[in-house]
Amino acid sequence: MGTHVIKMPDIGEGIAEVELSQWHVKVGDLVVEDQVLADVMTDKAMVDIPSPVHGKVIALGGQPGEVMAVGSVLISIEVEGAGNLKESAAPAPVKEAPAAPKVEAVVESKPAPAAPRPAAVCQGPMVAREADERPLASPAVRKHALDLGIQLRLVRGTGPAGRVLHEDLEAYLAQGQSNVSAPVAAAYAQRNDEEQIQVIGMRRKIAQRMQDATQRAAHFSYVEEIDVTAIEELRAHLNEKHGASRGKLTLLPFLVRALVVALRDFPQMNARYDDEAQVITRLGAVHVGVATQSDVGLMVPVVRHAEARSLWDSAAEISRLANAARNGKASRDELSGSTITLTSLGALGGIVSTPVLNLPEVAIVGVNKIVERPMVVKGQVVIRKMMNLSSSFDHRVVDGMDAALFIQAIRGLIEQPATLFVE
Repeated sequence: MGTHVIKMPDIGEGIAEVELSQWHVKVGDLVVEDQVLADVMTDKAMVDIPSPVHGKVIALGGQPGEVMAVGSVLISIEVEGAGNLKESAAPAPVKEAPAAPKVEAVVESKPAPAAPRPAAVCQGPMVAREADERPLASPAVRKHALDLGIQLRLVRGTGPAGRVLHEDLEAYLAQGQSNVSAPVAAAYAQRNDEEQIQVIGMRRKIAQRMQDATQRAAHFSYVEEIDVTAIEELRAHLNEKHGASRGKLTLLPFLVRALVVALRDFPQMNARYDDEAQVITRLGAVHVGVATQSDVGLMVPVVRHAEARSLWDSAAEISRLANAARNGKASRDELSGSTITLTSLGALGGIVSTPVLNLPEVAIVGVNKIVERPMVVKGQVVIRKMMNLSSSFDHRVVDGMDAALFIQAIRGLIEQPATLFVE
C-alpha cells in the first residue's frame, strides 16, 4: 500500500490562498476517482475539489474555516500499489459554484427546486431528529416547508452536511408522510438549548462583503410609491396572449426595461466607483445584477447588455441565471461585472427596505411587495395596486436630487408602461 498526498490546487487568477469551506469525507472513508472531497472558497467563487485516485482517507489537512495556501497538503489517501509516497495537486475543480453575494435576494413566492449534489445519497425522505434539533435549511426552504405544513426535523436532507433542499420536501410529500398533526404539547415545551454556528465559507464572504460595502460607501436611501395597476394589467394581457408560446412574464423584466430607459437620462447611476484611484467609470452597457436567494447563500447573477434585450429575452435570461445560481452552476462570468443591481424580496418585500450597495456600483434599486389600497384618482376613491421602490445610492458620487429624479423617472415609466417602448 502507498500514500497519495493531494495538495491544494492552483485555482488560477493569481489566487495564493483559499478558505477550506467544508469536507465531504472523513478519515476512514473509501473514496473513488472524481468523488468530491471538499469545498474551498476563493474571493469570487466556491469550488469543489475532486479526488484523482481511488483509496482510503487517512488524514485531513485542515479544518473548515481554515485559510490554506495553494500547494499545502489538503488530504492524504491510502492507495494500492508501491509503498512510496506520492504527491499531486488535486485535479481542476469539476464545478464552479456561485460567488459570495453582496446584497439582498430575490425570493419567489414558490422557490424553484435546487439541483441535488451528485455525491448526495438519499436514504429515504423521512428521518427522526430530536424535538429541539434544528435541521440545516435555507430561509426559502423553511418558508416552503411552512407553506406545505411540513416539520423540517422529519425530513432527510440530501444537501451538504445534511442540508434540507426543496426536492427533499417534494420527496417527503411524495411518500405521503404528512406530519402536520404533531403533538400540540410539544409546541409549549420549555426549551433551554443553544446553538453555535461558525461563520465560515459562503456566510463569511457575505459578512465581509456587506461590512465592506457599509464601511466604504456613504449610503443613503430614497423610497418612492408607484402605482403598478397599469403595468400589471399589461403583464396579465401579454401572458394571456403570448405566455404559452413565449413564456410567462414577471414584473422583473419590466423593471429591467425601466432601468435601461431611465439610465439614458441618468448615466451617472450606471457606474462603478474606484475609491482607491478616485475614478468614476460610467458605462454605456447596462449589465443588471439581479440579487437571488439560493440554498448556499445570496448571489447576484448578471443580465448582460440589458439595453439590447426584449421583455421576453430579459425574462428568459433572468430565469436561466436564477436557476443556475440556485443549482450551484453559475459561472464566475455570470456572477460578476454588473453595473447596477435590482433586488427584490418578492411577496415578502414588506413596505420599505434599505438595500446595501453592490460595490463598486453606485446605485441599487429595491422592489417591495405589491398591495391593493384605496387611492384618490381624479377626485374618486378607487382600488389601485401600489408598490414601493426602496433604493440606495453612494452619496460620495450621487447627489440626492439626482437620485430622486432617477427614481421619479422610473416611476413615470412604470405608471405609463407604453413609454417603456417609445423610442
